[in-house]
Amino acid sequence: MTGAPAPRAEPLTVAQALAWAQAQGLDRLDAQLLLGHGLQQGRGWLIAHDDHPLPAAKAQAFTEGCRRRAAGEPLAYVLGEREFHGLTLQVSPAVLVPRPDTETLVDWALELLPTLETAQPRVIDLGTGSGAIALAVAYRHPAAAVVATDLSREALAVARANAQRLGLPVAFAEGAWWAAVPADARYDLVLSNPPYIAGDDAHLPALRHEPLLALTPGGDGLGALREIVAGAPAHLRPGGWLLLEHGWDQADAVAALLRDAGFAQISTRRDIAQRPRCTGGCRRQP
Repeated sequence: MTGAPAPRAEPLTVAQALAWAQAQGLDRLDAQLLLGHGLQQGRGWLIAHDDHPLPAAKAQAFTEGCRRRAAGEPLAYVLGEREFHGLTLQVSPAVLVPRPDTETLVDWALELLPTLETAQPRVIDLGTGSGAIALAVAYRHPAAAVVATDLSREALAVARANAQRLGLPVAFAEGAWWAAVPADARYDLVLSNPPYIAGDDAHLPALRHEPLLALTPGGDGLGALREIVAGAPAHLRPGGWLLLEHGWDQADAVAALLRDAGFAQISTRRDIAQRPRCTGGCRRQP
């Protein structure tokens, strides 16, 4: 991107700003979302008011946002927010951008919660990042007592701020996987979207703006999943469930981990593109 438009005698209009962004190679939808966010208006308003003049400060902010997006920075970081399961979450480079595929995990959790043998189920989200999973569950199932953990203090700060802004009573704990909670802590439902990309995956460079620790554990990508599954039986009440997000090609490997750990009713759910995305199982009753 070549930088700001040349100075003009008259302010840029909405139409001119969007045309300039497209001339710099920016996707039209991204440009509309960036401009609409700055003006606090929807795409429909932009279309209906394409001759609206932009204040200089708004034009400059739009130019900077376009520059960042053209450099490959995720749109959510540029906007500072992302919608997830009906909630608007603040995001920063300290956390992964929440993906629509992860809503598959939340939907599965919400199906299971009413079937558990308790009116106030205890739920834990391991590696919460922005808090997306934990906050969506707390919002959709208010009876649940939800705990969210993360190794990253910066990520927890983002998640806590989201919980406070949304008024959702989620508790937070810092630490790596099960080390974040007491040894005797027991839950009815364990959820996690851990790092699962293999360390040599060719797609990692394209994700360079997101935190590497949240993307890959290195090696074959299964390290975090192995650790979570290994510790889960000691932290799950009998009849409780463990649900895990994973790579599209890892379902069989995760199912094997769950079988080896003694889980029953193991199954896999597909994401919006119909790829195997989440695998879970139930801790056997004694």
